[in-house]
Amino acid sequence: MKFAVLKFPGSNCDRDMYNAAIKSGVEADYVDYRETSLEGFDGVLIPGGFSFGDYLRSGAVASVAPIINEVKRLAAEGKPVLGVCNGFQILTEIGLLPGALLHNDSHLFVSRNERLTITNAQTPFTNLYDEGEEVIYPVAHGEGHYYCTEEIYNDLVRNNQIILKYNENPNGSYEDIAGIVSKEGNVCGMMPHPERALEMILGTDSGVKLFESMVKSWREQHA
Repeated sequence: MKFAVLKFPGSNCDRDMYNAAIKSGVEADYVDYRETSLEGFDGVLIPGGFSFGDYLRSGAVASVAPIINEVKRLAAEGKPVLGVCNGFQILTEIGLLPGALLHNDSHLFVSRNERLTITNAQTPFTNLYDEGEEVIYPVAHGEGHYYCTEEIYNDLVRNNQIILKYNENPNGSYEDIAGIVSKEGNVCGMMPHPERALEMILGTDSGVKLFESMVKSWREQHA
C-alpha cells in the first residue's frame, strides 16, 4: 500500500502524516498540489496547516488546486482519503464530506490534547478501536466548529457517519462532532490530529490504531 501525502503552501503537518503512514508499515510519498496525477497511490492523506494562508476561507483556495481532481477520482474509486484539520476543511470545500467548519465559538485558537470517544468502530479508519473507546488526540485550530443543518445531521446519524465526538467540546461543534466519514465510508475528515498521537513520549499514542486500521482495511480488500 502506498499513500500520497499532499503538500500545499502553508501545510505544516505533512511530515507528521508521512511519519504516521510509514509507522503503520506502508509506503508514502509527498505530492505537490500542482501535480495532476495520483497514479500508483492507494490512498490520500491531506494534512493540517494553513493552505494558501487561509486568507479567503480555510481550504477554499486549496479546493481548486490541480491535484484535487485526482483526490476526487480516488475517492470515487473507493480508495481511502483522510483529511485532518485543514484537510477536513478542504474535504468539505470540495464536497466529499457534508457540512462546513466555522470559527471556534470562543474566537480563540485552541491547542491542547482533547479526550474523545470513538462512536463508530466499523469503518476503515476505526476498525481497530472498540465502540465507545476513549482516545486522546491533540487539537490545534481556530476554525474547528463543525456545522451542518439538522437535515444533514439526521443523515449522518441515520448512516452512522459520525465516528468521533469530543468529550468536552472545545469549539462549539454541532452535537460535539469531531470526525465523520462519507456515506460510502472511504472518505474521513476530523479536526483532531491522530498523526500527532503516535508516541507516549508526546503524551498519547491513541492515533496509532487509526492509521493501522486504514492499512488493515486495505489489505483485507486486496488479499
